[in-house]
Parts: sequence; C-alpha cells; structure tokens
Amino acid sequence: MRTAFVQALTDLASRDRRITLITGDLGFGVLEGFGRAYPHQFFNIGVAEQNMTSVAAGMALTGRIVFTYSIGNFPTLRCLEQIRNDVCYHEADVKVVTIGGGFAYGALGMSHHATEDLAIMRALPNMVVVAPGDPLETAAAVRAVAERSGPCYLRLGRAGEHTVHGDGMRFELGRAITLRDGGDVTLISTGAMLERALRVAERLDAEGVHARVVSMHTLKPLDTDAVADAARQTGAIVTLEEHSAIGGLGSAVAEALLDGPVCPVRLRRVALPSMFAPTVGGQDYLRDALGLSESAVAEAVRSLLAARAREMSGWNGASGS
Repeated sequence: MRTAFVQALTDLASRDRRITLITGDLGFGVLEGFGRAYPHQFFNIGVAEQNMTSVAAGMALTGRIVFTYSIGNFPTLRCLEQIRNDVCYHEADVKVVTIGGGFAYGALGMSHHATEDLAIMRALPNMVVVAPGDPLETAAAVRAVAERSGPCYLRLGRAGEHTVHGDGMRFELGRAITLRDGGDVTLISTGAMLERALRVAERLDAEGVHARVVSMHTLKPLDTDAVADAARQTGAIVTLEEHSAIGGLGSAVAEALLDGPVCPVRLRRVALPSMFAPTVGGQDYLRDALGLSESAVAEAVRSLLAARAREMSGWNGASGS
C-alpha cells in the first residue's frame, strides 16, 4: 500500500502543483523520488508532528492540497489537537496519511500499534475516514481524497499487502465494494484485513456456507445502503477489522443498523479487545494472538449462524404452538 500511495501521489503532483507532501522525518526510501522531482511540493518538517499539522493547515488555507505522512500513531494521536483545531475546524484541505495501521509495526511495541485511530478520527467533525483494502484501492483512494475538498484521514498498511481486486474495480468514497456474493452471511472488512476476509469466505464455501465479502474502505461517510442490503439479503453480518472493538468498523455498522429500518439481523464484531497488546511480534503473529486469525473469524461466522438458526427454530416453534 505504501508504494501504491507514493506512486499515485507522484502522478497527481506531476499534474497539479497544489499537491504537497510533508513528512515527519521518515519514509525517505520511498519519498526521495517525489522530493527530487517536485522539490517545491515536498517538505521534511522534522520530528515535530504538531508543527507539521499546523504548517499543513496553513498551506492548505493558501490553496494547497496537503498530505501529511508518518507511521503508526504519530500523524494522528500525537497531534490530535492540531488536527481538531487547525484542520477540521477550518475545513482545511489536509489529508492525514498513516502508514502502518494496526500491527504493521508490531515488533516496535505499543507506541507503534495503531489500534484506536479509526475511532478517534471518525469522531472528529468534517473528517472523512478511509482505510483501503489493497494497493488498487489505495491508489484510487489517494486520487479520491485529493479531489475531495476538506480534511481526510487515509489509513494504510505497509507490509506488502497483495492485490485482491481484478480489473475494472470502481472506487468511490462512501461506497463499499462487493468482491464476492453470497446469501448466508456478509463479511464486511476494512483496511488490510480484506485478503483475510476473502480467505475465510473460501474456507466457509467448502463447508457449504456462502459468504458475501464487502470492502468497507470508507468508514466515514459509511455506506449505510450496503449495510442495509447485507442485513436484508443475508440476515447475518460479521465485521472484521484490525482495530479496537470500540469505535471502529463494527461500531459504525452497529450504529447504521440501529438507526436503519432493517430488523431482525444478527451482528458479530471481530476486532481487537480494548487493551494494549501484551507482547510484540510480527503483524500476523499479533493478529492471530489477539483473535483475528482465519480460524477465529471462521468460527465467529459459524457461531453466529448457529445462534440465528436456534433463534429461527424458536420462532417457528412458538408460531406452531
């Protein structure tokens, strides 16, 4: 995703001198080419993320489209007040980019585990929140947030995510993408868990469970129509995210279901517990250790469908009596 981001942004910068990239003193292995090609559109602000955000807001208010770039929690939580007061309040054209969502920097410890960012950024007024699922979605998301006026948050992976979309993918902010159809249950994924959701669907298909897979790349604004369709057409939804169970994708989907007209529907949220990871390690190791393994997701689907079957059996028994 990181490479796709830089390539897409470089292409935009070649055609629009307003495109500006500010880094917090990192990423030079992938950003040097951008800086050499467009020296007046690239700035290293140093290890000073609060200042980086305020500088970005000032540049945006003079007409630039500014992307701030750093890893983990540094361009979000470290400078949250500046994002809220300088960027969101003034509806400045600043795009906050995080590389390494979730446990992508798992071996560096909890300071680099970005597991609360979606909830926090989603709560900010005027902020659009995007977490693409593969490199193709990433490139499309970069173009989309650049075209959209106002604050945006772009949460990316960095661990060599595979491309799962085929040719002809259509990307629109606020519109989910269905990658696989199915009538028994819907798996709604955000961010880099998309490939895992597809593998779980293939595993379930071998058991006779046909799962729809939806990439909810935009958490705000959420595609409530896609959620309602999944509820009506499958009656069971499992959300999957590399983020705390509080305030992320699962919470957004639950809110949409509570506010919407669809009932009844079964919902199961597969997410991280609200705790700091008790250990360090690679991304896959931490995912599996904290309940995001393929086996754990598949079992969540099975238990949800079993509970729905028991519920339906109870209703039929009651109506028969």
